[in-house]
Amino acid sequence: MPHTDLIAPRSLADPLPLTAWLDRIDAVDPVIHAFVPEPGRRDRLANPPAGPLSGVPVGVKDIFRVDGLPTLAGSTLPPEEFAGPEASVVTRLRSAGAVVAGKTVTAEFASVAPGPTVNPHDPAHTPGGSSSGSAAAVAAGMVPVALGSQTLGSVIRPAAFCGVVGFRPTHGRVPMDGMVPHSPSLDTVGWFTADVASAARIAAIICPTWTADKKDRPPVLGVPAPAYLAQADTAAQAAFQEHLDTLRRAGFAVRTTDFLSDVDTIGARMRAINRFELVRTHAAWFAEYGDRYRPDTVAALREGQAVTPDDYAAAVSWQQVFRARYADTGVDVWVTPAAPGTAPRGIGHTGHAVMSVPFSVAGAPAVCVPAGQDPRGLPWGVQLAGARGADERLLGWAAAIEGVLAQPL
Repeated sequence: MPHTDLIAPRSLADPLPLTAWLDRIDAVDPVIHAFVPEPGRRDRLANPPAGPLSGVPVGVKDIFRVDGLPTLAGSTLPPEEFAGPEASVVTRLRSAGAVVAGKTVTAEFASVAPGPTVNPHDPAHTPGGSSSGSAAAVAAGMVPVALGSQTLGSVIRPAAFCGVVGFRPTHGRVPMDGMVPHSPSLDTVGWFTADVASAARIAAIICPTWTADKKDRPPVLGVPAPAYLAQADTAAQAAFQEHLDTLRRAGFAVRTTDFLSDVDTIGARMRAINRFELVRTHAAWFAEYGDRYRPDTVAALREGQAVTPDDYAAAVSWQQVFRARYADTGVDVWVTPAAPGTAPRGIGHTGHAVMSVPFSVAGAPAVCVPAGQDPRGLPWGVQLAGARGADERLLGWAAAIEGVLAQPL
């Protein structure tokens, strides 16, 4: 059953005093476990700086370096292994007056071994991952903004499971310095908010090249091939058809296509790139601290060790061809289920990223918007993906779509 007392996402347009946010963390996080434990949090945040986000608390996924806080990347490795300058995305938020409420829980190394975070809608269910703590912290009203990252589905999926907005910009659009890497050619900074307007406000602060959206025309919405949609479970497919009907009734043009019919090839090429780069990233750490890695992470690394350099080169070459195909579809916004279903029961697995994989491989911007709930009260999310570099336009269109999909199914 839904735990309504644990669900309280709050827009940046509706601020609270910093002390009220901290009170909420104290009251709720012992149940949600979204934050890495930190003694003395209130003392550290006693004097928030001035700026457009003055006193706004943000959660920061524990793969980003933050001055004054250790970085562990959800692991038991020595924090000195990840030491270095603060991530510029964090510095930009602090320069605008925001305060770092704390590090949020991540799956180990932003990979597959989950942390202790639970879903605010029902603590018996996963919040998704790997940006588990960030999504749950926003959904539970502990912070209005939280940084995450996405390699495959680690922003879009937890946003869907937790019923909040998750935005993953074009790959490379936001600097990734100061971040423990996973698979650098896919890793992308992302963030969670209560609504699209808040996501856009944060984008204007942390994206160096952000410009105002022109909103010059309504979008053409594209629906991928049946083979892609078949990756979602029966209930998710039925809910998605209702979402499409709602969009059509609201006047949106929706075009069905055969794009992404080759989902098996996309998935295989993605795994070759991801796992090969994961092994390369962890070569020195795993050689010295392999006994500290969790079994799920070790399994991912062993899989990557079986990928040959020739396999990797072929996958990267294919990725460039796929990106060209993606740019030539004539669709403004791809609309899809954000996950194969609602949040699975248990926290031993963060769910599957299959609905996000093609857009992550394309390096395209994507946003999850909440889209009602299933009969158990677990959230549905709809993923909207746009053209590479067209992040501003995507969020502008997403704001309109958000309002339509917010209506009960």
